[in-house]
Amino acid sequence: MGDTFFTRQQMEESAVVVRARTRYQPRVGLILGSGLGGLAEAVEQADVIPYSDIPHLVPSTVEGHIGRFVIGMLEGQPVIVMQGRSHYYEGYSMQQVTLPIRVMQLLGVQILIVTNASGGISPDFRPGDLMLITDHINLIGMAGLSPLRGPNDPSFGPRFPDMSEAYDLGLRSLALRVAGEQHIKLHQGVYICLAGPSFETPADLRFLRRLGADAVGMSTVPEVTVARHGGTRVLGLAGIANVAVVEPGSAPPPTHEEVLQAGQVIVPKLTTVIRGVLQALQATVS
Repeated sequence: MGDTFFTRQQMEESAVVVRARTRYQPRVGLILGSGLGGLAEAVEQADVIPYSDIPHLVPSTVEGHIGRFVIGMLEGQPVIVMQGRSHYYEGYSMQQVTLPIRVMQLLGVQILIVTNASGGISPDFRPGDLMLITDHINLIGMAGLSPLRGPNDPSFGPRFPDMSEAYDLGLRSLALRVAGEQHIKLHQGVYICLAGPSFETPADLRFLRRLGADAVGMSTVPEVTVARHGGTRVLGLAGIANVAVVEPGSAPPPTHEEVLQAGQVIVPKLTTVIRGVLQALQATVS
């Protein structure tokens, strides 16, 4: 797939359709990863817009990603939820994968809560755990696959955006406080993004562990990059769906079905943390 660069006019065309089909002006956006789409069912009085109804947005072809915006109220906050995402490995460009983030920014979203199903690299992780993302390693971006490649629109952000605080310290503190109050174990760690779609070899995983990664996945980083370019604050939460097999034959190989099943364990904890964060934000996000 070659590059697809969207103009500001095309982004506005997408946003206009969403704006016309909802009663809400969302200030918080959520992205739900593989097996985590059930959280969207908690949104009250929702307006639902399939991606296929929105110009320039592409559908997700992956099981567990329904592919629609769910816009409504959650813990007193107007939210826009991406129930499923698209990925680079599906054959889309990085600009297509991240266009929904630009749409959210044009709608006025100020805070993005991004979730994913990840493979646990840290030996401390078990399937069903939650990890607060403190930082990421943009391995595919280092190799040239950046959603910011191409013309820069300075109305969104600078040509060379700062990524020294990709994941907002204040939001991370809120998430840790909520998890502690609710007696939910919330690990902290570094997420690394690969292009996929194959799972990693044991040698890959040993290499990623030496790089300093605690969890690995095939999403999130491009979305966070675009969010931060546009000045959107980000909270990242990874659900650990499986754990690293660093020696051949030491454990059953990972499967996508395993990822979806782990979501059933992860979603209740994830929902509790996100609800608590939204409650804490109620006084500051109008």
